[in-house]
Amino acid sequence: MILQSERTDARKWPREQLAELFSEGFPAFITADPVSRAYTGRVREWFADFDLTLTDEDGVPVAGGWGVPIRWDGRADTLPSGYSQSLVRAVEGREQDIAPDTLVICGAIVSPALKGRGLAGRALGALRDAAQEAGLTRVVAPVRPTTKARYPLTPIDSFVRWRRADGASMDPWIRTHERLGAEILAVAPASQTMSGTVAEWEGWTGLALPESGEYVIPDGLSVLRVDREADVGVYEEPNVWMRHRGAADAGSGGGG
Repeated sequence: MILQSERTDARKWPREQLAELFSEGFPAFITADPVSRAYTGRVREWFADFDLTLTDEDGVPVAGGWGVPIRWDGRADTLPSGYSQSLVRAVEGREQDIAPDTLVICGAIVSPALKGRGLAGRALGALRDAAQEAGLTRVVAPVRPTTKARYPLTPIDSFVRWRRADGASMDPWIRTHERLGAEILAVAPASQTMSGTVAEWEGWTGLALPESGEYVIPDGLSVLRVDREADVGVYEEPNVWMRHRGAADAGSGGGG
């Protein structure tokens, strides 16, 4: 398949095409991250060069990905705490006129009908190319390991060590990054924190939450903690920090 990459804001996309691309999307509760909500507007405005859509020969969007530029010294212990903090560091870095040197790949999506054709890897590759063109010497990603939803009670530190017989990660999204040469740097136990009322969580999950306690929720990578008296539910989503080879890694073994 011949693909073209362009900025997502380069044109107005037909609604039905976007509906198809995002039809499997993300869990409804993903929007309950107050930090992300507070920074997304500035991210979209300031970092559109790193919000890309891949189209097929007919100009139909088939995949996409986006990220934010930050300043990072290459050490695992100085990474942002995860996805949300990456947005904060990118926006505040721009506001403070701090020159970025690293692209954080925040997400990628593929049209459901075209999964399994390597398009996710192509989207990640387009973002790595954009980073290189912008002079960013490092590329990292807080990866959301989708298979973790089957094991929400397992700590992310343990899950990230699970491997198939061939040595590859058990998680397909981590494997996609690994096939592109990425290496695991660290875990991000609370990459995002989602909060809402009990009623909101019941709507997002389709579950009754009759008493305080911990709940396994659909598509949750960890448990939801509910406090009925305070009328609040809090969910912390774990991610896995991975580093792709960038210009700073040329001729080296990579790593953090």
